[in-house]
Amino acid sequence: MTIGTALSSGATRALLLGSGELGKEVAISLQRYGVEVIAVDRYENAPAHQVAHRSYAIDMTDSEAVKKLIALEKPHFIIPEIEAIATQALAEIEAEGLSTVVPNARAIQLTMNREGIRTLVAEKLNLPTSAYAFADSFGELQAAVNGGIGYPCFIKPTMSSSGKGQSMVKSADQLQAAWDYAKSSGRVDTGKVIVEAKIDFDFEITLLTVRAYDAHCEIQTYFCDPIGHVQENGDYRESWQPQVMTDAALKLSQEIATKVTQEIGGLGLFGVELFIKGDEVWFSEVSPRPHDTGMVTMVTQRQNEFELHARAILGLPVNTQLHQAGASAVILGGIDAVGVVYDGLATALADPDTEVRLFGKPEAFVHRRMGVALATAEDTQQARKKALKAASAIVVKAS
Repeated sequence: MTIGTALSSGATRALLLGSGELGKEVAISLQRYGVEVIAVDRYENAPAHQVAHRSYAIDMTDSEAVKKLIALEKPHFIIPEIEAIATQALAEIEAEGLSTVVPNARAIQLTMNREGIRTLVAEKLNLPTSAYAFADSFGELQAAVNGGIGYPCFIKPTMSSSGKGQSMVKSADQLQAAWDYAKSSGRVDTGKVIVEAKIDFDFEITLLTVRAYDAHCEIQTYFCDPIGHVQENGDYRESWQPQVMTDAALKLSQEIATKVTQEIGGLGLFGVELFIKGDEVWFSEVSPRPHDTGMVTMVTQRQNEFELHARAILGLPVNTQLHQAGASAVILGGIDAVGVVYDGLATALADPDTEVRLFGKPEAFVHRRMGVALATAEDTQQARKKALKAASAIVVKAS
């Protein structure tokens, strides 16, 4: 691929729909290859806004607003970072050949809504998942749980991210509150929720899967080493790489990830979430973009997940090789405040094997991710201790 010079008439332009911490790193990776980056989010001064060549704040669920902006900027690539996007607008733009949607418009439509991707994986591809049902009323939810899903179970909005709207229900008296929370806290209220049976698993992983061209211009599937992670209320708090697992489970995980990403198609990096118990594997979710748990790759891999995504999009060779064991730990806001300050950075970085990334979000919330601590070590157990220690040293305060 030929890449133009940013801010010139021959520039290669990429437009990010969603400009959070993941989009910020994608923007930086693209800019290292001279790509002109336009960052879009629903609010001003989002993390990627701060590094992009140009930025906009629009309602990304408004089809007309999205199409108007794309007509103005004429990007070569449209790279979604979040689920709440006007996918029909992307489908129309792709059909007209105006821009390349990454990985493609169908992928964004499928994965933005849990109903689409779960139906595809379980019913078309016949891959193992937890028992599940969709409900568009509280009565349907009760019937699904009583009819076979059982307790404990998980109630989730069909469209959400970072654990928003998700809850585990252990008894019938918690069901109404879970329904209300799922309906009110998703990215968009689709009218439905998904209820999933709890799987008895040993651990869960993110298998970063890359679809990229090889030296013969053929699309190949590449895998990073599996990433283990800890979640609280569906939102990631820690991750580490590599996650130790059996050869049989790893092989099956890669087979499942290959089938899912081949069905989705396109080029780029996918975050495939899987449940593991011994040699058994169940599909959980897939994101057609870099994954929050994959931030650990900024210190563990020769090419991190953002670099891999950028290279795959641009048709460049990729290398998923692990460099060193490492871990990440989230830095939470802890307060509700605008324009916060951060204390404790020197303490957090006292260990030479530790890194910190502060996202630069303009507003803090108690449970909002404001940064991440990263650490390397001889093994993941030591790396996790270092990352947690570094994260705990940083205090977010009102300015």
